[in-house]
Amino acid sequence: MQNDSQDISPIFRIDVTQGASEPQIETAADQHQANMTMLLEQLVVGQDRQNELLEEMVEQMGATQRQRSHELHNWKEANPVLAKRCRAAAEALSQVQTEFLHNITGEVQDSYENMLDSDFVMNEFVDRYGPRLAHLNGVLQLLSQLSGRPANAEQ
Repeated sequence: MQNDSQDISPIFRIDVTQGASEPQIETAADQHQANMTMLLEQLVVGQDRQNELLEEMVEQMGATQRQRSHELHNWKEANPVLAKRCRAAAEALSQVQTEFLHNITGEVQDSYENMLDSDFVMNEFVDRYGPRLAHLNGVLQLLSQLSGRPANAEQ
C-alpha cells in the first residue's frame, strides 16, 4: 500500500509546505455571517445611490421653483397695476368662495342621508358643485399667485 496523496480525501489533506496558511474551516455560521455582511453592504450602496438621486431631484425642483419665482417677480415688476387688481380680485373671490362653501356645507347637512342612500343624489351633488368649486379654486389660486398674496393667507 502506497501513500499516494491523490487517493486521500481532501478533508484529510493538510498542506505542510513552507509558507502555507493554516487550513480554513468555514462553518455554516461563518458563511451566513459573510452573506449577511455582503447583503448589508449592497443595501448601503443602494441607499447611497437613492440619496444621490433624491438630492438631484431636490436640486431640480428647487431650480424650477426659483426660476418660477423669479419669473413671477419680474411679471409683478412689469405689471404693478395688474398685480394690485389681481390682489383685489383674489380678496373678493375669497369671500365668494367662503359663501359658496357655506352653501355647499348647508346642502350636505340637509341631504347627507339621501347621498348615502342614493348614488343619483350623490352624483347630482358632485355634478352641481364639483366643477364650479374646482374652477373657482383654480382661478383664486392663479390670482393669489399673481398678486403676491398666498392663496390661504388671512385677510
